[in-house]
Amino acid sequence: MRLVEILVPTGKKQAVLDILEDEKIDYVVTPESSNRGFAAVVTFPLPIGAVEEVIEELREIGIDENTYTVIVETETVISRRFDRLEERYAVEGESDETIAREELQTKAKKLTSSNTTYVLMTVVSAVIATAGLLLNSAATVVGSMVIAPLIGPAMAASVGTVVDDEELFRRGIKLQLLGVGLAIASAAIFATALRFGNLVPPGLDPLSIPQVEERLAPNVLVLAVALGAGIAGIVSLTTGVSTALVGVMIAVALIPPAAAVGIGIAYGLTTLAVGAFIFVSVNVLSINLAALVVLWYSGYRPVGWFRAESARSTTLKRIAVLAIGVLVLTAVLGGVSYDTYSGAVDEQEIRSAIDAELDEPTYGDAAAVEVSVQRMDGAYPRKPKAVTVTVASSDPEEESGLADAFAERIHERTGHSVQVEVRYLRTEHSG
Repeated sequence: MRLVEILVPTGKKQAVLDILEDEKIDYVVTPESSNRGFAAVVTFPLPIGAVEEVIEELREIGIDENTYTVIVETETVISRRFDRLEERYAVEGESDETIAREELQTKAKKLTSSNTTYVLMTVVSAVIATAGLLLNSAATVVGSMVIAPLIGPAMAASVGTVVDDEELFRRGIKLQLLGVGLAIASAAIFATALRFGNLVPPGLDPLSIPQVEERLAPNVLVLAVALGAGIAGIVSLTTGVSTALVGVMIAVALIPPAAAVGIGIAYGLTTLAVGAFIFVSVNVLSINLAALVVLWYSGYRPVGWFRAESARSTTLKRIAVLAIGVLVLTAVLGGVSYDTYSGAVDEQEIRSAIDAELDEPTYGDAAAVEVSVQRMDGAYPRKPKAVTVTVASSDPEEESGLADAFAERIHERTGHSVQVEVRYLRTEHSG
């Protein structure tokens, strides 16, 4: 619930009180004696969902941005009349949690208020995420997300668009670009220092680390994370709920892949840097798109018909730009997803073909203990080009010509012509 305090201009006092009486709202009137053109201070409590509607009624009689209005959060109101007011808004189907437009703008500005803190926390978060990826420590990566301050800029850009606050929008965009750039640069510098400072094992291949490999080839499922983060972020902002936990969700979509880009740059791994950068880009666009759509759907508009129309036009244009960007990058992610699926199917079929060949009585106790598939470079989906099979047998000399037999079986089963290499592992059994 909220406590609203209005400095009422001379000549508007009775109109304000009539609105409050009509809405059956308790109020307190205090005379104003500063001789600045104001007649009284009116204070009254409101359910959260009633604030925007009542403030809108007051705007229509001249209580606008040129007057002095304070809206503060309050814990408890003990009043039967107030209880009935809450019930009425619940019955009418109004949201009992959605905050007013002015409060929304204030919260968005507060989330982007300190450049120094934002820069420092982003750098620290990126460094910790880089360490977590190289250590293959999921706990450390999660810890980096907790301190990342990335929710504010994304929400500010959406709020600025919908309420026609161009300054807030530009600040949100600027801080988002700054945050992603800082995260990538910090990760690259830190990873470079680790590599050439002999603080990680010599010859370390980041692509062999599962936490890094996850960010190498993202698929379309990352969209669910980013879109969900954007929706959760704006809902937490509009309902007055703490944004701290939701901020972690947004950081999940941005900080680890940004750190992976930095690692790719530090180790000269173009594939990792490009793949993770696409990951970051599609997440940034998706978070902004989801937040903007939900905010507009929630009904927030600037005051005045002309500003509302301008905001509507601007919002639709920005939604279109974001949607096109997401669709383009989704096509890339779709290719990666299909390539991953196709590769998994091929490997399963190849393994089945190898097992089927070894089931022949000719090969005795021979069994495939490891199957490695190499795939062609180029456009997705990539086809298998070579297969390495490690075969364990107590008498490996009996399996001569096995590579050709495997190649034939694989071609029959998958339609792919591959080069097969067989490596033998001699086994011995007691008794």
